[in-house]
Parts: sequence; structure tokens; C-alpha cells
Amino acid sequence: MGGLIYFSSRSGNTARFVARLGRAAARIPIAPDRPMPAPRAPFVLITPTYADGAGHGAVHKQVIRFLNDPENRHHLRGVIAGGNRNFGALFASAGDVIARKCAVPVLYRFELAGTETDIARVSEGLDRFWNMQCSTAT
Repeated sequence: MGGLIYFSSRSGNTARFVARLGRAAARIPIAPDRPMPAPRAPFVLITPTYADGAGHGAVHKQVIRFLNDPENRHHLRGVIAGGNRNFGALFASAGDVIARKCAVPVLYRFELAGTETDIARVSEGLDRFWNMQCSTAT
């Protein structure tokens, strides 16, 4: 099975979502002077969206910094994005940006800290995703 790496702002919505999944996960730090996780195995990235009304700045600078490391990008297998439906078409758009730039699928989108249904779907979906990854790798 693969791992999870996530970014969460001070609001903690994404951190609460990840905690409710009950899976091991490494956090991209908020502070730029803190060390980044260094994954050496496949992982799924979970990140909130930060965008202005035009969609600029959807991916947080710390997530960009993390993905600018070629070794980190090499192990990225998918992205799950959080957001707020109040932003309409820009809802969870960080996932779309990362998927496009890193050539990985958007696996799921959730609002704020997610619902119990989101948690169940993501948990089940991650199990299926990693099982498919394992079966295609052999």
C-alpha cells in the first residue's frame, strides 16, 4: 500500500480530514523553514485549494516547494483536493492544477473537512487505487 502526504493550513480542515482517514500520513509543514517530508515510495497528495476569484494561487507555495523536488514528484501517484463549494468552478482546483502539471489523476474532491461519506469513499477508493497500482506493477 502507498502512503499519504498532505498539506493543511492553520484552519486545520485538511488535517482533520486526514486524521479521520486513520492512515499513516506525513505533513508538509506550514513554516517554510521546517524540513519537508522525503517520500521514497509511492504516495497520494492531499491538499486544500487557495485561489483568488480568477483561480490564481490555487496551489499553496509550500506544496509547490514540495513538488519542485524531482524525487518527490517521481513518487506522486494521485491527488485528492479540498476546497469550498462557494468558489463554484474553482472548487478544489488545486487538484486539477497538480494533476495537469504532474500527470497524475485527481482521485477525489471534498469540501472543507469532508463528511463521513467523503471519509468512507476516500478510504475505500484508496484501497482500490493501491490494489490496482500493485497489480499493474507486477
